[in-house]
Amino acid sequence: MVVFANPEKELLAALLSESKTIAVVGLSPKTDRDSHRVAIYLKERGYRVVPVYPLEDLILGERVYRDLNDIPFPVDIVNIFRRSEEALPVVMNSLSLRPKAVWLQLGIINEKAVEPCREAGVPLIMDKCIMVEHRRIFGE
Repeated sequence: MVVFANPEKELLAALLSESKTIAVVGLSPKTDRDSHRVAIYLKERGYRVVPVYPLEDLILGERVYRDLNDIPFPVDIVNIFRRSEEALPVVMNSLSLRPKAVWLQLGIINEKAVEPCREAGVPLIMDKCIMVEHRRIFGE
């Protein structure tokens, strides 16, 4: 059994304060999707949002990358909107970018992702919404 606990509020606050670029895997162009609303929220707070999605060329005015490995610049946080059972390959690709953290959105849990992140020294956040946590930490 894998023992997992999300990072404490202080670490999340530091992570969100120090990060500038967030790749959003599964960022939908559909305005009614959570990924779209979260990405808008992050952009409005000054983060550079990098869409990773297989079908579009532009989402929210940003160039879309088909795969994390196509991003030619550093990424601070990889925020993942994929089903729990589809998350592990995305997490593994994320680690090659050496991000400050890998973040699985609310409802996304994949215990097989814990050990690879731990071994890489990359904090993993699971089953939490980055927008909700940002609001909670920074009082919005």
